[in-house]
Amino acid sequence: MAVDIVMPQMGESIFEGTITKWLKKPGDKVERDEPLFEISTDKVDAEIPSPSAGVLKEIKVGEGQTVPIQTIVGVIDAAGSAAAAPAPAKAAAPAPLKAPAATAPAPAARPAPPAPSAPVTAAPAPASSGSTGERIHSSPLVRRMASEHGIDLSTVAGTGAGGRISKQDIEALIAAGGAPAAAPPASAVSAAPSRPSAPPPPPSGTGGSQAHAALESAVPREKMYFGNYEVQPMSAMRQRIAEHMVASKRVSAHVYSVDEIDMTKIASLRAKSKDEFEKRYETKLTFMPFFVKAAVAGLRAFPTLNASLDGTNVILHKEINIGIAVALDWGLLVPVVKNADEKNILGIQRTMNDLAERARSKKLKPEEVQEGTFSITNPGVFGGLFGLPVISQPNVGILGLGAIEKRPVVINDSIAIRSMCYVTLSYDHRVVDGAIAHQFLHKVKETLENWNEPVL
Repeated sequence: MAVDIVMPQMGESIFEGTITKWLKKPGDKVERDEPLFEISTDKVDAEIPSPSAGVLKEIKVGEGQTVPIQTIVGVIDAAGSAAAAPAPAKAAAPAPLKAPAATAPAPAARPAPPAPSAPVTAAPAPASSGSTGERIHSSPLVRRMASEHGIDLSTVAGTGAGGRISKQDIEALIAAGGAPAAAPPASAVSAAPSRPSAPPPPPSGTGGSQAHAALESAVPREKMYFGNYEVQPMSAMRQRIAEHMVASKRVSAHVYSVDEIDMTKIASLRAKSKDEFEKRYETKLTFMPFFVKAAVAGLRAFPTLNASLDGTNVILHKEINIGIAVALDWGLLVPVVKNADEKNILGIQRTMNDLAERARSKKLKPEEVQEGTFSITNPGVFGGLFGLPVISQPNVGILGLGAIEKRPVVINDSIAIRSMCYVTLSYDHRVVDGAIAHQFLHKVKETLENWNEPVL
């Protein structure tokens, strides 16, 4: 029996996904729930398990391709049906589907089966396919891209499931100069990757047009070498990080404030408690939970930083959900510690460890990287003195932590050796003024330097 492998919906607001890697190849045996392929969405990277035991018969959507949810991306011959599978495969729909595809290049003759979707995908008129007076179906990423490039989504004919506007539709409009244009047939969505279709141009003076032409004609999934330089296609995650960071810079008026915190008391408390903490709770004690608790104290005192902006409305969040940046070998994710204000040091540490571990093993759920109201990033763990991080949208602030280092400081007119740490606050000046930002930092500093909460 043939079992279809479909692109899953990894969250309520996610309507498409990119296959970044197939973990099996046609002919390989698979067990039910065994990781089969990896996907990247607007929110999270994840491993998708096999829906059935059997043999992977066919891969319909290759690596690097982006398709709507519920698209069939492969086929499995279920266990115990290997002998019967070939007969249904020949008699089933794939052969008729490929026959129209062979005639599709002739623009004058359209096959009958795709006819219902042809008006949706090809109509350039703004009033096509429910675009007037109806809810526009699109993802948050699509809406943000449309807003950045001044595109009215009501004039766009979607090629996704049920007329949904996909990222490919917006990219096609941007490439065409922003004017609504005829979209490709729905069958082409799974047939041709969109994001890697425009590889970066070669460095000037090192290869010229011949190297660039080679890039244009090559499949942009592998490294390519041209004399004294190498071209690597961006991964799906890197492309999304790039999109989000550029969008944040365009949207938010970034301003930065810096302060220095004496972490001697915290460092001493941690040094005394970490062995007993690990023995008692079977988890390591790091500095991060202390910073999270201090940030919570600052957000309670200055709730303007626990906010987001929706048009001309400032939304002040009652929940305090702290996103913690996690560096991965292949990129960056920001899982969220929900209701951080309700957790003690142990609860925060356990939640962070769990989220970080599952982020690295691609086991995070989409909701675990959503609904953050403030963010913290820690370049100091890699030895950075301090950094000026980009705000994670739609937040209006992010706290950056520098390395904790012993330095000579002046205390009561005497020089002393103290464990010091620079902290930076990146904030959106549309919502947060400098006075509030520095008061927030002072509250974080005060909380850490006068720590009085037990950890055991």
